[in-house]
Amino acid sequence: MITALVATLSVTGCSSNEANDSEPADANTANQTADESSNVASNDAVSAEKITVNTVKGDVEMPINPSPLVVYDMTLMQDLAALDVAVDGMPGGMLLDNLHSDTQPEPKSVGTVFEPDLEALNAMRPQAILVGSRMAEKYDELSSIAPTLDMSIDTANIYESSKQRLHDLGALFGKSDQAAKLQQNIDDLIDETNSLTEENKGTGLVVMVNGNKMSAYGDKSRYGFIHTVLGVPMADNQIADAPHGQPISFEYLQKANPDWLFVIDRSAAIGEDGIGAKAVLDNPLVAQTNAWNKQQVVYLSPDSYLAFGGYYQWMQDLTTIKGAFASAK
Repeated sequence: MITALVATLSVTGCSSNEANDSEPADANTANQTADESSNVASNDAVSAEKITVNTVKGDVEMPINPSPLVVYDMTLMQDLAALDVAVDGMPGGMLLDNLHSDTQPEPKSVGTVFEPDLEALNAMRPQAILVGSRMAEKYDELSSIAPTLDMSIDTANIYESSKQRLHDLGALFGKSDQAAKLQQNIDDLIDETNSLTEENKGTGLVVMVNGNKMSAYGDKSRYGFIHTVLGVPMADNQIADAPHGQPISFEYLQKANPDWLFVIDRSAAIGEDGIGAKAVLDNPLVAQTNAWNKQQVVYLSPDSYLAFGGYYQWMQDLTTIKGAFASAK
């Protein structure tokens, strides 16, 4: 018979400074501890009361299944929705429809993804507030209200970072088995997509279209998984690493001449009216590229901009890319 235990568990997450594929011994030890904590959290014979989560801001001790729960990051919302975790408060006016579990009660509005509603938060008295990149600058302000976890994704290493975050959320909410299944879904789709990208060698370029402006993104960006995970060679190895990408022109696209063009329509993603990415790219110079001539222009989901690294973003964009490479001529 197993004796019930009261344990403090430890989960290690990727911060913006943790972007290496190979982990030192102490990181391996921390991850092993996280794996052990996952097993404990899902074991009915064990009473696990608290968990220590390693966040961008350092270790935060949290109760298992903190409630009420407030979440300000769309990547985390997607993962929690997929895990069927109840969220009590989140920003209003969300543009994506996969940020909340259909089986859970509707969350209350607690501001926007950029500005919290402090009055609503104080009234809710949350036991935990989860934030990511867009709300991270409000960390100190939110921490004065409730324990706050900055679980921002490391965009320079988005696969490993998002994988760790999904693992962490599974442990924190006692759903490690479900988190592992979700990760397996992602990994299986990556393998299936890789089997096609390997057969269709050709360079790729990730471009964001924002009205009449364009920018390119390299392998250290939130879209770098196309190169680092799926193995599509970069059409330009000198793209500057910048949060909003490297500004480019139609002449640049003609010169770079990618075989594959991966496009993010920012205006459409944030619900702005105006000319769309397809119309902007319908240009004589773009028409001279291999990607345009071969009809190898792939439009990524709005999730790739708003919820990069989230479960549904991975599944949607991988499915789209897989389909494009499967039908390549």
